[in-house]
Amino acid sequence: MAFRKGMFKGLYLKVCRPTSAEFADYMKIHGRLHAMGENCRFNPYVNITDPEYVSIGNNVTLSHCNLIGHDGVVGMLNNAYDMKLDSVGKIVIKDNVFVGHGSTVLPNITIGSNVIIAAGAMVNKDVPDGVIVGGVPAKPIGRTEDLANRLKEKTEQLPWAHIINNRTGSFDPSVEQELIAMRVKYFYPD
Repeated sequence: MAFRKGMFKGLYLKVCRPTSAEFADYMKIHGRLHAMGENCRFNPYVNITDPEYVSIGNNVTLSHCNLIGHDGVVGMLNNAYDMKLDSVGKIVIKDNVFVGHGSTVLPNITIGSNVIIAAGAMVNKDVPDGVIVGGVPAKPIGRTEDLANRLKEKTEQLPWAHIINNRTGSFDPSVEQELIAMRVKYFYPD
């Protein structure tokens, strides 16, 4: 019922414990996002304050992060100075983006394609295509393609590389237990 009608979201999260792909599907239907592409993954506890102003491309992963579409200080300023202010903005996340745990994207930001936002980053400026950004405020710290190539070389050296190369997608439940066992044995040899 939660998935079909969008009701009881908290209960859905607690009882069903959706995967990040399942929760992204839920958000695509019930999340009120301006737009959302295909093959996305959202941590069930992602915080999107103003989903109507958020556009998300294809193959986007949102970990436990914050997408903030408004400046919350406006309410206080309106009362303190007897004004009528507004400060909202869109957030555009293009294709092939990972937004790391604890990071925050502020209003009026466009994140280009093939981008990694490091854990804990505070994104207050547009992010160009193909970079890794990190820090507060977020600054370029590398190139996404360079990281992919380094990880490819590292993966080829692992004792379980053959499983990684033969599995279906980036997560394959049929081989997960074997992978965990091999990793534990490798990390903690007796």
